[in-house]
Amino acid sequence: MNKAWFYVISGGFLEIFWVLSLKASQNFTVLPFALLTIVLVSLSFYLFAKGMTSLPSGVAYTVFTGIGAIGTILLGILLLHESVSPAKFIFATTLLVGIIGLKFSSEVAE
Repeated sequence: MNKAWFYVISGGFLEIFWVLSLKASQNFTVLPFALLTIVLVSLSFYLFAKGMTSLPSGVAYTVFTGIGAIGTILLGILLLHESVSPAKFIFATTLLVGIIGLKFSSEVAE
């Protein structure tokens, strides 16, 4: 895998955890989670920016946010007992197929 994709995908996975940490911070009132959120957001966006140097910005952003969205949906269901429905499953799967398709159809500038 190209380094740029590694950075974007890694940043996307960190996005999942900063979103969950943000929820746990209860509107930045729980200091440890508030600080963790800030650290994770910073690292996530650093990796995303580093990966965008040789990827098309629209594709990189879609992959980055898509990973965060799908991961947050899954962990929200598994850890936070958020609702699950057939429609949510179908649309999340559609998003995942689109992300994979964008990744494999995009050329990377070396």
